[in-house]
Amino acid sequence: MDYSEKWGTDVETAVKLALDDLGLTRDEVDVKVLEEPSRGFFGIGSKLAKVRVEKKKPVKMEEKIQEETVRKETVKPVQTEQVEKTEPQEKLQKPQAVRNSETRTTSQKRNNNSRRDRNNHSGKSKKDRREKESREFHEPLEPVIARVPEEDLTVCENHIALDFLAEVTEQMGLSLNISAKQGNDVLYIEIQGKDSGTIIGKRGQTLDAIQYLTSLVVNKDQEKYTRVVVDAENYRAKREKTLELLAIRLANKVVKTGKSVKLEPMNPYERKVIHATLQNHPYVTTKSEGQDPYRRVIIELK
Repeated sequence: MDYSEKWGTDVETAVKLALDDLGLTRDEVDVKVLEEPSRGFFGIGSKLAKVRVEKKKPVKMEEKIQEETVRKETVKPVQTEQVEKTEPQEKLQKPQAVRNSETRTTSQKRNNNSRRDRNNHSGKSKKDRREKESREFHEPLEPVIARVPEEDLTVCENHIALDFLAEVTEQMGLSLNISAKQGNDVLYIEIQGKDSGTIIGKRGQTLDAIQYLTSLVVNKDQEKYTRVVVDAENYRAKREKTLELLAIRLANKVVKTGKSVKLEPMNPYERKVIHATLQNHPYVTTKSEGQDPYRRVIIELK
């Protein structure tokens, strides 16, 4: 791989991640900043830096090729002349023992080539079978985190979470409709409106930040923990389906190439979606490495 695109809290962090991925030093690459980082509003709506780090191309490659071509053309007449001088000697009759030995050697080579072709065909057939079975693998039918049935939920019109979110979105200058439903130990909050795209943010980062803050507010000084799920325009379900398809596509790539794949850093929920999607895959396995917020999933052959 000659290039890598990475995210980071700042440009230098993203560059370091890309260098680690490529196994190169800063002097061996060219760096292009694709997106500048941004702090956002009290950390909400912040943006990561994105860079493209590409391995430097060899210098004067065309000149080296031309020099090699000239050298070969210069040597060629000498080789031809030698062949012409030795040609009469090669036409001498070879002894019978030598001819028999050459015949046996040729037969052995033919048999070895035949066995090699059969082995290659067997290996290729096995590889094709693995790739076919990998392509036929499907994502789970059930969500990674099951939602509480609607009949077990009650509508909340007055809740500390609603007051908190109303204040936050007002400070952000957003026009949104916020509703909530509560179960035994879970609180679902739905956000809709023309500014829902802003509240979601890039890859759901703003939505995740608001969900985290809302959970802190709801569970402050409470003995029983309540799981808080903040969603906007059904983004959570759509994102989960996108991650499932991504996991299967990358798994097929790993099976085809035999090389492991590192995904971009993800939050715990998104990593769980990747792990759950591929947990029953016949040929690949998954693991996580690194520390949050840069912890990522690796897909590799079993």
